[in-house]
Amino acid sequence: MTRRHLQIFLRVCDCGCNMTRAAEALYLSQPAVSQAVAELEQYYGARLFERMGRRLYLTPAGERFREYAVHIEALFDHMEKGLRSGDSSGLVRVGASITVGSQFLPYYVKAFRQKDPAIEVQVRVRPSKELERALHTNQLDLALVEDAVQGEGLMAEPYMEDELVGICSPCGPFEQGELVSRELFLQQKFLLREPGSGTREVFDRALAAAGVTADPLWESASTGALVNAAMEGLGVAVLPRRLVAVPLARGRVRAFRVEGMDFRRTFQMVWHKDKFLTPAMRRFMELCRTYELDYPSPQPG
Repeated sequence: MTRRHLQIFLRVCDCGCNMTRAAEALYLSQPAVSQAVAELEQYYGARLFERMGRRLYLTPAGERFREYAVHIEALFDHMEKGLRSGDSSGLVRVGASITVGSQFLPYYVKAFRQKDPAIEVQVRVRPSKELERALHTNQLDLALVEDAVQGEGLMAEPYMEDELVGICSPCGPFEQGELVSRELFLQQKFLLREPGSGTREVFDRALAAAGVTADPLWESASTGALVNAAMEGLGVAVLPRRLVAVPLARGRVRAFRVEGMDFRRTFQMVWHKDKFLTPAMRRFMELCRTYELDYPSPQPG
């Protein structure tokens, strides 16, 4: 089994499991592509493709082999580029969940660019589930997400702690810093982030742990919209403390706590267990770990 076998196999996968199109893309004959696949199947003693009608489909063994092949091929590329350039230039592909990508990642990238101007940081901001898929298919090197990940084959490291806080209008119904009973809290009109967001998952999990539920009056992907609605007295919002620091400091909203509710969460750095961590990736990860020690906390406007 050679690297060429891996490249042919991956191109067949990329061409929709079509050997004819893969052969055209590789400037090979179709029998040569078929032979390479047959040699792989013989070498591993496993069928990688199943023919049904006129189409090919990856078998479960083929799916597993594809995951390995993607990362092995990426490792070859990293080796070539790293040895030839001495890591003086390159690319780090970073994904981030919506909250991290909109409120923290721009600051990380700016600081990293100042330290490593030759390294390009390519960013993808998506929901966490999409980022997990991108890590599995080697479309990303690293992802920064809120809370835990569920995908097999992924490594995760906590790098920053955060908590959600309740906010309301400066006119009430609660005082700044007040500890509100759970019963009174559940009587409020809720202004919440959209389902699927990390912030909403923390809120829903805290309520589920307390054995209660809440129906939101508002749901929005915009933190600013929820802050403004709370400021106008339309209800109470539960949002990351870091993201409401400015309106709190300016007296536009009041923050309160809820008795018996745990709204803490952890931000995670996630990468595939087979991913080769280049020196540039390691430097970016270290910057994320130590950012709050070396730089002022991000203050969204």
